Amino acid sequence: MRFSDIPGHERVKERLREMADSDRLPHALLLEGPSGTGKFALARAYAQYIHCTSRGADGEPCGKCDSCVQHQKFNHIDTIWIYPVVKLDKMNTPPVSDDFAAEWQEYLSGRVFMDFGEWSAVFDSKKNVKPVNYVTESVSLLHKLSYTAHASKYKIVVWWLPELMNEETANKLLKVIEEPFGDTLFVMVSDNPAMILPTIYSRVQRLEVARYSDSEVAQWLMDTHGLDNANAAAIAHVARGNMTRAEAALGRSKRGAELLDRFTQLMRLAWQRKVAELGEWSAKLSELSRDRQREFYEYAAGLLRENFMLNFNMPDLTFLNREELEFSSRFCKYITVDNVESLVEDFEQARADLGYNANAKIVNFDTAMRVILHLLPKS
Repeated sequence: MRFSDIPGHERVKERLREMADSDRLPHALLLEGPSGTGKFALARAYAQYIHCTSRGADGEPCGKCDSCVQHQKFNHIDTIWIYPVVKLDKMNTPPVSDDFAAEWQEYLSGRVFMDFGEWSAVFDSKKNVKPVNYVTESVSLLHKLSYTAHASKYKIVVWWLPELMNEETANKLLKVIEEPFGDTLFVMVSDNPAMILPTIYSRVQRLEVARYSDSEVAQWLMDTHGLDNANAAAIAHVARGNMTRAEAALGRSKRGAELLDRFTQLMRLAWQRKVAELGEWSAKLSELSRDRQREFYEYAAGLLRENFMLNFNMPDLTFLNREELEFSSRFCKYITVDNVESLVEDFEQARADLGYNANAKIVNFDTAMRVILHLLPKS
């Protein structure tokens, strides 16, 4: 991982380079900030830069020395990866990170921005169990740290989401974090530093990684995915500085034609009060996975808000792609102060109900009937 692979954060990158170039490295560094900001990629680039034996004048790891090649293959002998895992049914004892090394390497391959939800999905046989760091992780790590570095000056522990270690795990690691081996560096990455146990948090040097600006997100979407300015700006507006959320929104935009088509069908049938056809519409929606159904209601609520803004002649505050704008320019007059709040609440309630495993056919048909009532002219 090179620093240039990560958009933005020039101040943070420069600080990391300065620490490595001067060899004034904190024994325990925490990169903290909101998710979707590339913190873990920065940690990876930092570790590779420290281990690189031929750093470039451009402030990048060379990418060619043995250490860089090993980093790129996720098998550098002096790099220790720690990440949350799940105890599967077939396991007799709680696992450690190494038990899922193959899955971890596959997950990291080609990835800049981390997504805890996607990583959790790797453990699909335990969908309701949250990945954590078990106490066995601390035992394994202490054993590894008892050996000296093999190929480099430093062993580097790159730890994703230390807030997910329990108190017993933290207590076992407290001494080595407070008084580490001379050749050991901890580089931790946290989305929620307030959840880290105070005994650990007080012993690390912290470096904040701020959220991206909307313009940075939009530029990244244009540079890496070839989006035009209008679509990139629309997705950036929804992402609110979170690149992971932007990637999810980009995936939705690729299915946008389908989502928009479902929305236009619902509104047309509701306006015409075609109850039987709305029953068919509801049944077809119910055939999708619950995640896809909830995605539709999230999309629909957002599109209603945009139409409300458009109806009030504020196009500069709307974020619609060309197809959505073409539809909304005709439809927005029906979304007014009298019905927008109720419609959005109903869509958000439907999304929540589906998340609680309510009967999908009932939820969808009931929501469709409510749309009829909200679109009726006020007497």
